[in-house]
Amino acid sequence: MVGAVSQAPVPASRRALLGVVLMLGILRATEGRKLKFVNLVYRHGDRAPVRRYPTDPYVEKDWPQGFGQLTQVGMRQHYELGQYLRHRYKDFLNILYDWQEIYVRSTDVDRTLMSAESNLAGLYPLRGHKIFLPGLKWQPIPVHTVPLQDEKLLVYPVKNCPRYVELMMETESCSEYKEVLQANQDFLKRLSANTGIPYKDLSLYAVWLIYDTLYCEQVHNFTLPLWVTPATMEHMRQLKEFAIKSDYGLYKPKEKSRLQGGVLLKQILQNFAQVVNGTKSTHKLIMYSAHDLTIVALQMALDVYSLAPDYAACHIFELYQEENGSFTVTMYYRNGSSSETRLLTLPSCTESCPLEKFILLTADVIPENWQEECQAHRSSIQIELILGLASGFCFLLLLIILCVKLQCRNVYQSLGYQKLASHHEPDEEDHETRDNLKPKGSQGCLLLMFDE
Repeated sequence: MVGAVSQAPVPASRRALLGVVLMLGILRATEGRKLKFVNLVYRHGDRAPVRRYPTDPYVEKDWPQGFGQLTQVGMRQHYELGQYLRHRYKDFLNILYDWQEIYVRSTDVDRTLMSAESNLAGLYPLRGHKIFLPGLKWQPIPVHTVPLQDEKLLVYPVKNCPRYVELMMETESCSEYKEVLQANQDFLKRLSANTGIPYKDLSLYAVWLIYDTLYCEQVHNFTLPLWVTPATMEHMRQLKEFAIKSDYGLYKPKEKSRLQGGVLLKQILQNFAQVVNGTKSTHKLIMYSAHDLTIVALQMALDVYSLAPDYAACHIFELYQEENGSFTVTMYYRNGSSSETRLLTLPSCTESCPLEKFILLTADVIPENWQEECQAHRSSIQIELILGLASGFCFLLLLIILCVKLQCRNVYQSLGYQKLASHHEPDEEDHETRDNLKPKGSQGCLLLMFDE
């Protein structure tokens, strides 16, 4: 998704950031390569399903805390991730919590807030004078959030973007999308019969939700219905992956990224700029506690996406200052607590990607003005054409009605009928009177007359 350097025009804001980076790159050499900043984006831990399908044998009360809530498994996953981060950055972060070093932001959802708190418990084990209550090895650490209706950074797809809605409608009209639906028609009909969801409502997103519910029940050792075979689960997983590809790629992926994952990537680049400038932020670590689609949208924008993120998946950005004073970005990905951390390389760059090149390579997926770019693509010419056609049609219709009325009036008079003055004129709801006055062979004409 990320194009070659020559293909991406550099907007004004990117040029400004590049200027700062290049200026600082000629400063005196430092003693060895140094880690200057870390930005994490992780998914919450294991949770209950967010909903059930109509024939699901299990209901919300079968889950200890209800639908969508973090489980104890999820708490342990994030505690373990916190311990991993403690070990990884033991020489970078203070062993004791320091509010100036770390900033944590979460979506305003129970499972992401609780995941962040569990993570911080593992990252900052309580010791020494930090113990404020004997026997309690935990301390409160701030986790910042905003109301969901105001969230425009960590919840995807970002809402209130008409252009993205247009892109999704266009995606569903493209040949590849239609071919996949056609090829899976029989499977979707069987899934409809087994789940109780009407076939007409069984979108790829609905398949995704069914798979999620069954996956949650499976990992928690619930007995699944007989129709849920390994082959069925794998088939649904593949359709889920295609749905993800459709939402953030497949059709006009760069424009989709500018409206979705590029929003988060832009913020991360701004975080880098603050560190490079050294004027605003003293944070060494910024954490974003979010969802699977947050990581999906981000990785799609970076063109490094492979598979849907597991619970507690963590995308890591590390900003280094090299010996010559320049800055580089290295990315890692840990897809769940049972996975090894692997290096991610931005296409067309090296493992330690120079920051200025990182900015250039991602320029075409960074929105300059998100609000403007989200406007629906209805040109003034198209609007005028539509209005003109509508006006012309209405005018033509009025002419036809007028001609028919004139013709009917002539027929009425030729039959010898006279319109008598009366205190009671039949209206549209006076059906009985209207029926009594209808001459044979001219019912439609009289209806027009009474509407006069």
